[in-house]
Amino acid sequence: MDENDLKQQIDTLIRSYPDFPSKGVLFRRVNLIICLSLIKDKLSPRVSIILFNDILKDVLPLFSKPTLVHSLCCYVANRYKNKIDLVAGLEARGFLFGPIIALELGIPFVPVRKQGKLPGPIISASYQKEYGKDVFEVQQGALSAGQRVLIVDDLLATGGSLHAAEQLVKQTGAKVYANFVVIELGDLNGRKVLGSEVDAFLTY
Repeated sequence: MDENDLKQQIDTLIRSYPDFPSKGVLFRRVNLIICLSLIKDKLSPRVSIILFNDILKDVLPLFSKPTLVHSLCCYVANRYKNKIDLVAGLEARGFLFGPIIALELGIPFVPVRKQGKLPGPIISASYQKEYGKDVFEVQQGALSAGQRVLIVDDLLATGGSLHAAEQLVKQTGAKVYANFVVIELGDLNGRKVLGSEVDAFLTY
């Protein structure tokens, strides 16, 4: 499957729901995945589109379109083959794509988690959200100095969370090679706050 076909097929899975969760917001629902918890993040009125993961009462981390998800992750892996040493996925939706990309490349995956969820010594970086501050953490020793890191998340909006992840990687002495996201909200220009390349599969 070529890149354009892959983009078209993924794009057809995205549904828009006006005025949800609040009036003036266009809710984009991506039916690529099945997850176990409802994402409760609230975005400011200037955020016109949000990405949301499907929710089902199923304990298995299945994909609704596994072949398509695998094709996407293989596409990303091929783009970064022999260019990166490690994949870092942001909690929580970066965990769905990052491990598959890392597995395809045969390189480590490191979860970037929210505060208080990792045992042992940690390294942290805070970032401002529309409704307060949040903190990302990784375990000490998870990344090594000089490693080339691909940061993976599902969505680039204002860029705050990816920027914090970049700072976290730099604290370890590793280097951010690029940020990969499935969707970028272009009107928000979140890439302007990032210090590394942004690779967005789809832009709205």
